[in-house]
Amino acid sequence: MIIRCWGARGSIPVSGREYIKYGGSTTCIEIQTLDDQILIMDAGSGIRKLGLTLLKEARRDLHLIFTHAHWDHLVGLPFFGPIYREGTHIRFYGCPYAQQSVRGIFSGAMQSPNFPVDFSAVKAEIEYGGVCRDAFPIGSVMVTPIPLSHPNQGIGYKVSEEGKHFVFLTDNELSHPHVGGLDFAAYREFSKGADLLIHDAQYTAAEYPQHTKGWGHSLYTDALRLGMEAGVQRLGLFHHDPERTDEGVDAMAGDCQRILEERQSSLECFGVHEGLEIDLS
Repeated sequence: MIIRCWGARGSIPVSGREYIKYGGSTTCIEIQTLDDQILIMDAGSGIRKLGLTLLKEARRDLHLIFTHAHWDHLVGLPFFGPIYREGTHIRFYGCPYAQQSVRGIFSGAMQSPNFPVDFSAVKAEIEYGGVCRDAFPIGSVMVTPIPLSHPNQGIGYKVSEEGKHFVFLTDNELSHPHVGGLDFAAYREFSKGADLLIHDAQYTAAEYPQHTKGWGHSLYTDALRLGMEAGVQRLGLFHHDPERTDEGVDAMAGDCQRILEERQSSLECFGVHEGLEIDLS
């Protein structure tokens, strides 16, 4: 199982010299399985570049798994090249919650007057599936969902293959309970022993009390605590605030490293960046 990051930013895409290292594109994670399946987590603006790569590679069988329907996780979908190519098969997975259907969540991203091309222009064969509660297989991997603690709700995932486990918990507020979300202990148990945990780490302790508590995102120190208590091997800090420069993310990761050294922990902590590739095989 190979995990690649095409977008690690939260809330809105950003650009500028201060965002070169970690990138400015919003959430998109690619997973390539041992049996060569392609899974995609969320369709933030990073999915545009992924789509170009998949077109060059002539990939025609894709699985697109969504955490929730907030705009920063859908904004790239209309620019995802494979949806316009005939002969491509894409299966969408997600929990509809308040929307009428999974299809409704995604077709809404291309709805007039917000986008000039209607969803009917899509040429790929699209299937839709709800994944609110039960684990489901995709080829050689098993995908297990868990409710996120986030406004309007959402779903996190664990992807398991041949004894390796990748846990993806973006947009998850560990210290504030939202409707439908779980407590810290539940996320600790879900992440227990994971080879890689990528978790929301949008805020610092100074920022959180001012105006961001209850917005659905975590302190980076809470994400670190989760990684340590769950005994994961690697923790990726994710969903970087749009105001968080490269220097700021470096400072977060550096502080995590300081804490880990003080506690003599073997956990590896780093800021997730565009272009990151981790092989769990």
